Amino acid sequence: MKKLRVGVIGVGYLGQFHAEKYARMNDVDLVGVVDIDKNRAETVAEKVNTKAYIDHKALFGNVDAVSIAVPTPVHFVIAKDFLLNNIDILIEKPITETTEEADELIHLAESRDLVIQVGHLERFNPAIVALKDIVKTPMFIESHRLSIFQGRCTDVSVVLDLMIHDIDLILNFVRSEISAVYASGVPVVSEHVDIANARLEFESGCVANVTASRISTKNERKIRLFQRDAYVSVDFSKKEITAIQLDGNVDCGLIPGMDIKQVSFETGDALENELKSFVNAVIHREAPVVTAQMGRDALEIALNIMGQIKEGVRKFL
Repeated sequence: MKKLRVGVIGVGYLGQFHAEKYARMNDVDLVGVVDIDKNRAETVAEKVNTKAYIDHKALFGNVDAVSIAVPTPVHFVIAKDFLLNNIDILIEKPITETTEEADELIHLAESRDLVIQVGHLERFNPAIVALKDIVKTPMFIESHRLSIFQGRCTDVSVVLDLMIHDIDLILNFVRSEISAVYASGVPVVSEHVDIANARLEFESGCVANVTASRISTKNERKIRLFQRDAYVSVDFSKKEITAIQLDGNVDCGLIPGMDIKQVSFETGDALENELKSFVNAVIHREAPVVTAQMGRDALEIALNIMGQIKEGVRKFL
């Protein structure tokens, strides 16, 4: 079978890993990597045995699909260029800077029957995949994503840097329209918001409380989901899932009538699984796991949160 010709646009911290994963896939031919930093492009290209370019347009006509891992402000322009050249794309989150830009990409891809997958990596986390058969109709969700300050990605709000991951996960679990959003947050060590909290209310009655911080003294990633017959807690740091489910055969234990299970999960390689999923969607012309519309929906809520925080901060200036 003919190999899928792939390129990677932007080989900074994350893009280099895209290149490395593609280079090891048997059904993929990594045609080249692109970066405006020529030395960076050449260094990564040499490492994965491919060609280096400084202009993404050099790949037009030479690739079937690309990963776009450039700074968010240029997502739209570069993505549009590839779509106009009938090339499928995986674009890192957030999909674009604005919902209007996202809408234009969605329309363009649909008109040309092209694939857009958005890089919401957590969808491919083994723990999240394991919850698919447990979580059905959550009514309350609480998530915490706390990170030690690293100085990377401080050119955007923590909402777009970290919280958007959990927004996407929550939308995927709840599958209901948002009825209200309440948010607060503050910049602490950067020019953008470094810690934020949001309350998302859904038409289904579900409520989600989401917190993200990049100025914590420890790394912590937890999500708790409650529904009529179950409570599920995931501790990504400890690699543990606790599931408490209704079971009439249990008449003793910590919670009578509830079966309590605690299992460990392997970290796995979420990025490799994400890229393999993208390759499969391109080859078989299928909808990707994380569609452009899903990326657009997460972005819309993130921008709502950021707008509320901006207004809140302005009141105290």
